[in-house]
Amino acid sequence: MLDDTLPLTPPEWPEWGNPITDEAAFRYILSYSPYDNVAARDYPAILAMAGLTDPRVTYWEPAQMGRAAQGHDDRRRPGPAAHQHGRGPWRRGGRFDRLDEVAIAYAFALQVTGHAAGITR
Repeated sequence: MLDDTLPLTPPEWPEWGNPITDEAAFRYILSYSPYDNVAARDYPAILAMAGLTDPRVTYWEPAQMGRAAQGHDDRRRPGPAAHQHGRGPWRRGGRFDRLDEVAIAYAFALQVTGHAAGITR
């Protein structure tokens, strides 16, 4: 919301407020920003998935959020990032690409619950 060069940022300002020019809007957006509100507490394991061609969420943002939460957790739970090359909200993968995403999510869930013995990719 602070980068007015991103094509999807200025159109959001009428709804959310412009945090560049409006201090109240900046404080309000900051109050519910997940990344800016990561604190020293226990977080669950996080699987961050992103599409390299998604124009709304850059590919590094989910990984950055997962890493920020992981950095505050002394247990260092797993938090891999799965990047889907060539994927974004308007470019769908094929049937097998979707199955790959589901397999990654299931493998992650099995890993963090201690049921991943014998899983290989």
